Amino acid sequence: MSRFGATVLDPVGPVLSAEEKAFFRDADPFAFILFARHVVDGDQLRRLCGDLREAVGRDALITIDQEGGRVQRLVPPMATQFLPPLEEVASAGGRAAEAMKLRYQIIAHELRSYGIDSNCAPLVDVAAPETHPFLQNRCYGMQPDQVAAIGRAVADGLLAGGVVPVVKHLPGHGRAVSDSHKELPRVSVPRAALDQDFAPFKALNDLPMGMTAHLLYDALDDRPATLSPVVMQQIRQEIGFDGLIMTDDISMQALSGDRGAIARQAIAAGCDAVLYCNAPLADKIRVAEASGQMTAEAKHRADRAIAARETPETIDIEALKAKHDALLNRA
Repeated sequence: MSRFGATVLDPVGPVLSAEEKAFFRDADPFAFILFARHVVDGDQLRRLCGDLREAVGRDALITIDQEGGRVQRLVPPMATQFLPPLEEVASAGGRAAEAMKLRYQIIAHELRSYGIDSNCAPLVDVAAPETHPFLQNRCYGMQPDQVAAIGRAVADGLLAGGVVPVVKHLPGHGRAVSDSHKELPRVSVPRAALDQDFAPFKALNDLPMGMTAHLLYDALDDRPATLSPVVMQQIRQEIGFDGLIMTDDISMQALSGDRGAIARQAIAAGCDAVLYCNAPLADKIRVAEASGQMTAEAKHRADRAIAARETPETIDIEALKAKHDALLNRA
């Protein structure tokens, strides 16, 4: 059985070089991820998505972080500008789940129009007053049940639009009081308190893909979650998540050390694929070599994730936008 490379990678810029094409052909990453620096205009973005798929010789998933608010790689005029999720939830009140489903159907429609067919959402970390600002207003609320219900609506909206959701950040990032892009957050609450963090992920454990948190949980292990077999066992067994698990970006400063060694540790811990971004091509080559090919079990999960990508029904996008705006009292 042919297996994908156990990586999710990004191109250097908005146009693939011949060297990158050759690398992607040989490394055969499971999927690609894009950022704002990869976007010039619609025609360029469609060409880039086509070139990425041509490089690996298959209809690979291409994902992005299109949450709305601060974390929105596509902006007007190419895409609708949305409120930060926490602000939209507050604005919609009791109809927040309905509004968020419509929001992510609109996002899915916009992504698909450029060739992007996955989104790193829903984000079902449970917020708290002390949650670091890099994350807090990206969350859906402070109560696990509410977060789970809105997370389900987000996932349903994406799937209805033909976009594969990636739930994040397993097994829960909401207690972080520091920014994992810059340092390793440490969570020191008792083990029983983590059930609240796990609850939304357990409610969404049927989703096809998930992303880990670069967080250290003192009650579970002395290694960051992404590199911890103990935490991965919690995700697989207690939370019951059986979708494909990719790491958060291992270039983030929460993880220290050689990136090839980090990639090997993540795979050994139980991650199915290593996400590595914002790095020179030479470093990506080393990480791809360290990550190797997917295991048979990971390839099975990857195939299921790809199968979740369905062709959406034709919709009246302007009617969806009007309905969404009406729910936010912005008609």
